[in-house]
Amino acid sequence: MSHRETIVRGQPAVELSARTGDRLVVALHGGHLLSWQDADGTERLYLSPTALFDGRSAIRGGVPICFPQFNQRGPLPKHGFARNLPWTFAGETAPDAWTLRLTDSDATRAFWPERFGLDLTLSVPRAGVLRIALQVANTGAAPWSFTAALHTYLRVDELADARLLGLQGAPCWDAVRDARATETRDAIGFGEEFDSVYGAPAQPLLLRQPRGDLHIASSPDCPQTVVWNPGPALCARLADMPADGWRHMLCVEAAAIDAPVELAPGAATVLWQQLDARPSSSPTA
Repeated sequence: MSHRETIVRGQPAVELSARTGDRLVVALHGGHLLSWQDADGTERLYLSPTALFDGRSAIRGGVPICFPQFNQRGPLPKHGFARNLPWTFAGETAPDAWTLRLTDSDATRAFWPERFGLDLTLSVPRAGVLRIALQVANTGAAPWSFTAALHTYLRVDELADARLLGLQGAPCWDAVRDARATETRDAIGFGEEFDSVYGAPAQPLLLRQPRGDLHIASSPDCPQTVVWNPGPALCARLADMPADGWRHMLCVEAAAIDAPVELAPGAATVLWQQLDARPSSSPTA
């Protein structure tokens, strides 16, 4: 059986089993990927042990879907509404690929009047490789625009030992300091609050840590990469994170946020992120 219904902290979810041995768990609330364990049982995503699972609030960790607004860049609730509503599980739509769906409804039109369809497809093309693809379709008669992100929380054993490579030379807006610059570091380390929006490089990023490397690629329709960690001071103020949670996670997000994406009636686009934990894929760096 490639999938089975389950309950996670009181909320309906689906456990997905790939033939590669990789295992995923996705909550119907928010179409929210909660867990990815590769074939050797290593958990690659961070889920806060104090995350809210009340069927209304956004879940802290995993891969929240930000749509149709990123953060507070507009009039909608922070990060839009897709992460706060129930999605429908459409089943295995291709070998080792499963789709969840959200369409416009009275609940979405209370926030946003547009007609739309979202398909979130989680696929395991090879052992140790996960692709998260969000198809956004305009099903209405008028054009509209949106911003979006795959707000991926990656698990790290100890943040002080982690480095992110591949952003050297990228334009950057440091949201903590409200400063714009070009990234000069070859390897970025972390310790205090970090919140930066980068121009996405053409080549995959590399998250290097003792547990093993992780390559992070995104689609051309995601022209920004957001890197975020709350650091100790902000984390202590987050009710849905333990005080030391910042030490065990790093958000590296595939995003389309600086310029709204325009969709004509009947048009669609796909935003994706691919996580590759295969040891043989790691270059010398």
